[in-house]
Amino acid sequence: MSSAWLHRHVHGLTTFAARTYYRINVAGSEVPRTGPLLLVANHPNSLLDPALVAIAAQRPVRWLARAGLFEQRSIGWLIRGSGAIPVHRRGDPAPAGVSDELRQVNLRMFGAVREALRGGDAIGVFPEGLSHSAPALAPLKTGAARIALGAAAEGLGEFPVLPVGLTFRGGKERFRSDALLLVGRPIRWADLAEAGEGDVEAVRDLTQRIHAGLSRVTVNLESWDDFPIVEGAEAIHHAEYGRSRSSNPVRWLARMRRTATLLQTARTLGDAEQQAELEADVLRHKRVLDSVGLEPRDLHHVPSASVAVRWTLKNLLFFGVAAPLALLGAVVFFFPYRLVGWAEPKYHLPPDKRATYKVLGGATACGGWILALSALLRELAGWQPALAALLVLPLLGIMTLAIRDRWQTAATDLRRILLLKGRQDLRRKLLERQADLARRLRSLGSVETETTARTP
Repeated sequence: MSSAWLHRHVHGLTTFAARTYYRINVAGSEVPRTGPLLLVANHPNSLLDPALVAIAAQRPVRWLARAGLFEQRSIGWLIRGSGAIPVHRRGDPAPAGVSDELRQVNLRMFGAVREALRGGDAIGVFPEGLSHSAPALAPLKTGAARIALGAAAEGLGEFPVLPVGLTFRGGKERFRSDALLLVGRPIRWADLAEAGEGDVEAVRDLTQRIHAGLSRVTVNLESWDDFPIVEGAEAIHHAEYGRSRSSNPVRWLARMRRTATLLQTARTLGDAEQQAELEADVLRHKRVLDSVGLEPRDLHHVPSASVAVRWTLKNLLFFGVAAPLALLGAVVFFFPYRLVGWAEPKYHLPPDKRATYKVLGGATACGGWILALSALLRELAGWQPALAALLVLPLLGIMTLAIRDRWQTAATDLRRILLLKGRQDLRRKLLERQADLARRLRSLGSVETETTARTP
């Protein structure tokens, strides 16, 4: 079995698992489909992050991975099959045949990476080093810069270095939450391409450029408690002053970053009591809207009777056909689904590991359940029904998930239509409060302007 064949199929397996766990939205710059490529990404979610970046790249990616992962029973096979390249860190146990000096400087790793780049592979690096759940980027290691500069000096010249930001809405550990994969603009480093990895200043400069590129495709906060405040403030301000209802994720992230900066500036230089009151009011308004399935922009758009009728007919037709199928899938997969939900909290996993182990546990539980049901069918009805079950049950699970997502969207839409059409008094009160909040948020721009004016 060739390594290329295995790598391709592991790539397909892991990206399928990531798409099953998350509702994924890819946006930003186009990724070259062929040729040498270095992808640098933030690392909030353990072993699911490589699969998510590969989805954004739309091509297999070979990753640098901690050497110890290759030896773990639960995931070592997956790491090896993905074509990952081992990295030996200071403090890691030295593997047999690898000297302490070689382990520390990772000569073997850098040589393997350069060979892969010369072969036209895409290489993925998490410059933060370790997966974490901090609300902002961790200090970057220099490995990505050294890889790029070393490969360029050996004849490759400048090649694309692309930042990829992973942002999760609704909780990264929650099943079927939203994952935004944002590909940034290529990092400019042509002026450094001839420096070589031994040039300390060039390595530092390129690392800073990589950090700047990643900062532009991620939301960086002081605390996770700030995320709902920033999210609510952005949505309120955009609903009242935005020029478009477009949900372009690139623009959304840019607005989130600007809102976070404005709030932090106001906390530092504005009236602390007024700022705390504003943030509490924003959070309160967001929670009220969340409780009834509304977003700030929905308050400005009351659906017409014709829209409501078309929506009703379309969904009645769809769920009339799909509901029995979804009910069957929910019954068939109830046991493995609940088993994973019951078992996961007992392991007390850190937040950045939960989704990874839910995926591994879910795949094991569902796969074992399908095999068990197929074996039972073989005993009761013979080989043909058993083989049919092996093919049909995975498809049933996928369709059940799709119908579940559609049902949740439809339920939210229904609540919104009923509320906006039937509770005009509540809508007017919410609009008045929202307009006041938007004006108060808009005044934060004056704090930033005053700060800029005072800066020498």
